[in-house]
Amino acid sequence: MHDNDIYTLTPRGQEELRGGATALNPAEMELLIRVDGSQTLSQLRAGMTTDAPGMFTAAFMALRDKGLVTLAEVDPFTEQFTARMTDFAVTQAESEADSGAASLKKAGYYVRIARPRGPARTRQPGEALSAIVVDDEPMLAKFIQSYLSFEGFHVRLASNRAEVVAEFRKQPAPDLILLDVMLPDADGFDILLRLRQHPALKDVPVIMLTGKATREAVLKGLAGGADGYVTKPFEADALMLVVRTVLGLPPESKGPELSLL
Repeated sequence: MHDNDIYTLTPRGQEELRGGATALNPAEMELLIRVDGSQTLSQLRAGMTTDAPGMFTAAFMALRDKGLVTLAEVDPFTEQFTARMTDFAVTQAESEADSGAASLKKAGYYVRIARPRGPARTRQPGEALSAIVVDDEPMLAKFIQSYLSFEGFHVRLASNRAEVVAEFRKQPAPDLILLDVMLPDADGFDILLRLRQHPALKDVPVIMLTGKATREAVLKGLAGGADGYVTKPFEADALMLVVRTVLGLPPESKGPELSLL
């Protein structure tokens, strides 16, 4: 393990990001998302949100021991070019931060990941779980509503700021919120932040949905308190796996085989 080593995801690491459920801790998950096959370990360390002593090393060792990352093959020209660029940098720290920022902003990132919020809520016999779907695409919102309803959820919809506020004010609080990142008059990340500060809604599980993802956006959502992050398009049964993971429900699903394409 050297600072200039470059690591990439293994097929198992790719599956961890797209399998819908993970047992990784927050530091391990953040590092797994940041690994892109182009940044050195030094650059990855500089970009991590936590600087606790030994946290990066522990997270990296865990990912490597689990077979989620492996040493990338770098051609000599690329390695030499990277070394020269580092020499010309004003400081090594600034170079690492700039490189990491550029990598995080690349569009087209695909992820489907979730972590359990906690044990499933104890319900009364016959009581249905409730969910609010916040999305401004009517067909997609209706599709998700239909599928969740088929799975036994009571589902409400919201597509703009006024509807979001109205639905969030209703009692009782929902068991789950599926939140689109981009709304016509609101920002999903801002809504997430307000949810986590709200005394009655701060513990409600939230799954972020987006059609345009970057590593930066995924990290922002997870750091802001999202329990899952899913990029579009996605299959309905894959979304249900994320939902069940977040809510601590059994993985079995009897829903229809549908695709949200």
